Amino acid sequence: MSVEELLDGLEQAVDAGERRAWAVRCAHALGLEGIAVSLRWGAELVWFSDDVSARLEDAQFTLGQGPGIDADFTEVPHQVADLEAGERWPQFASEARALGVRAVFVWPVRSGAARFGGLTGYRKEPGFLTGPQAADGLRVADALTSRLLAWRSGAVVSPNEPGKAGAVDLHWAEVHQATGVLSCRLGVPMEEALVRLRARAYASGRPLTDTAREVLAQELPS
Repeated sequence: MSVEELLDGLEQAVDAGERRAWAVRCAHALGLEGIAVSLRWGAELVWFSDDVSARLEDAQFTLGQGPGIDADFTEVPHQVADLEAGERWPQFASEARALGVRAVFVWPVRSGAARFGGLTGYRKEPGFLTGPQAADGLRVADALTSRLLAWRSGAVVSPNEPGKAGAVDLHWAEVHQATGVLSCRLGVPMEEALVRLRARAYASGRPLTDTAREVLAQELPS
């Protein structure tokens, strides 16, 4: 399936399963093995194709480093063709290699000059994208920008589905909730509470979301 055909079908990707299936097809059309979209420089994961792409975003958020956070987009996309070749993000590169990832590519999710997120793709083999792949990835990012800008429009949030927000899911809603809990519990600013939560997750070797759920569970009455 071509990227143009995929973009024509984007509006039909309504529920979580359809969105993930669409993202898988889109990744393959771009010559990638997975893609993910995060907002606010990696602070909120809203769309991903597979567990590896989600774990890559989780690693960036936990460590506070990685191409999706640091890309300056002097060239679009930002291409890390071989994670073995550089030392810019040593901890992230180590986590990515553990997942079998060798190359990472990031396109801006933006409206005009305002950037509010990134589309990140990965491959398990090193190498640059072709010109058409790079251009098609930007088309996908632009299409997702339009979708995400309207993500709360008319959304009905079910009380049984925390974190749901219309066209996307807030996969790190519990992380932000746990950050608030730690901020109150420890009497520290939100920024420091998030740093401590990240440090706890990294030290334990567990996903940040699992660590956040543990913090929240401690607040529940026995």
